[in-house]
Amino acid sequence: MTHYDYIVIGAGSAGCVVANRLTEDSDTTVLLLEAGNPDTKPEIYIPAECISLLGSEVDWGYFSEPEPYLNHRKMLCSRGKVLGGSSSINFMMYVRGNPHDYDRWRSLGNPGWGYQDVLPYFKKSEHQQRDASEFHGVDGELSVTDLMTPAVVSQRFVDACVSMGYNYNPDFNGIQQEGVGPYQLTVKDGKRHSAAAAFLLPILDRPNLTVTTGALVTRLLLEGTRAVGVEYLHKGTLHQVRVNQEVILSAGTFDSPKLLMLSGIGDAKHLQAMGISVTVDLPGVGQNLQDHLLACVVQEATQDVYPAITSNGVEAGLFLHSKDNLESAPDLQFFFGPIQFLSPGYTPADFGFTGTVSLTHPQNIGSVNLRSSNPNDSPTIQMNYLQNQADVQKLVEGMKLIRQLFQSNAFDEFRGKEIAPGSHIQSDAVLETYIRDTCSTVWHPVGTCKMGTDSMAVVDSELRVYGVEGLRVVDASIMPTITTGNTNAPTIMIGEKAADLIKVARTSQSIPNQLNVQNLMHSSI
Repeated sequence: MTHYDYIVIGAGSAGCVVANRLTEDSDTTVLLLEAGNPDTKPEIYIPAECISLLGSEVDWGYFSEPEPYLNHRKMLCSRGKVLGGSSSINFMMYVRGNPHDYDRWRSLGNPGWGYQDVLPYFKKSEHQQRDASEFHGVDGELSVTDLMTPAVVSQRFVDACVSMGYNYNPDFNGIQQEGVGPYQLTVKDGKRHSAAAAFLLPILDRPNLTVTTGALVTRLLLEGTRAVGVEYLHKGTLHQVRVNQEVILSAGTFDSPKLLMLSGIGDAKHLQAMGISVTVDLPGVGQNLQDHLLACVVQEATQDVYPAITSNGVEAGLFLHSKDNLESAPDLQFFFGPIQFLSPGYTPADFGFTGTVSLTHPQNIGSVNLRSSNPNDSPTIQMNYLQNQADVQKLVEGMKLIRQLFQSNAFDEFRGKEIAPGSHIQSDAVLETYIRDTCSTVWHPVGTCKMGTDSMAVVDSELRVYGVEGLRVVDASIMPTITTGNTNAPTIMIGEKAADLIKVARTSQSIPNQLNVQNLMHSSI
């Protein structure tokens, strides 16, 4: 049976980084397994085509269970099924989150994860178009750029916000997050720069790296409570491969807990109900699911505002506090773009633009569980969006603010009629109905294998799975709390930090032997 030093499951935002960093040592062998296919679909590389990738053949196409607080709608929970994972189908927005996010992780029993601890890892990955600074790096593999040709109407959104007293902020990843400004994108030469394009494609010729696509991992191989390999399905044949050092699970917020549970690691009662033998009773697996949610105001434009092909369609944004609690991270994030992001039942205009409001820290907590013991079955996903009335009210207030912005003088030359929700919808109660009927995920699921020290934690601060040797989880599922904004950049950071943790662990294994030899030599002299 073939052996590798490390097996990485999932070639997504974190997995590509880990595979790159571990194979920098030519003596370290890595097998990278990806269930999806190579990232050859042309639309992947065209920023303006990003929305067409949702629900396509490069998307797992997961749906939530009927959501009890959204009139029992099932929500599309898109995740990339392709090299690069969700970084190959997302909207390419580079938002790191807020320093408070990481300091909170540290306060929850995770030393080494405060903002000053993780900032160097953000900078390490980054090739920032705007040059190096205290907050940015230029030597990394990931291209972070400004929009090449932003739409004029996107600048009008910025102007409208400034006219209402919000400060202009050219860099949401700099000295402060609050304010209005342009979003930066993970784009290079006008094309999407996914984790695969940045971290994997340049190193495919490394002889110590093996990448296998179309490989659906069915379970982890365990001897007692030690991970010793994986089993995967490839072209209709079941394969087993063993590991010398560690298995790194980077399958994402839905599939990492699914694989743990299929392998007998999870809540004992749930596993027994699925007919799976319990190896480690770890009740937090699949729990603590968090995600961002948004509500939209769509306005007709009186002239062509369509974005350039190099645009992701979301060009400007605003972070703010709904209350005067400036000691915490902003609780609202706004997106603006020269596209019409409409729910079914609404008729688009010839031209239009959209403002959306998103809760950065919604209070709903969901879960991921097994549908069955069959690895081919999708997991059951329950988000519990808008189970808290305070979250609904924040979205209502956010929509009112978007309407105010769209009625400001900055939009006079572009403003047509309101398409959605429509000018006839005014009262808070009717706006709430609209929100529950039409709100959408921002596709930022995190937290189902959370890092921490409490009884529901799944991994420790070095991302090692509790109760299992030789196994780590390295992806967005380890976040104890969701970050303030888009989650791709934080997931890449997690991959960077994890790679260092793994390298240190391997080095420390050999140090005691060297020390023992030295001690023996000294004692014999």
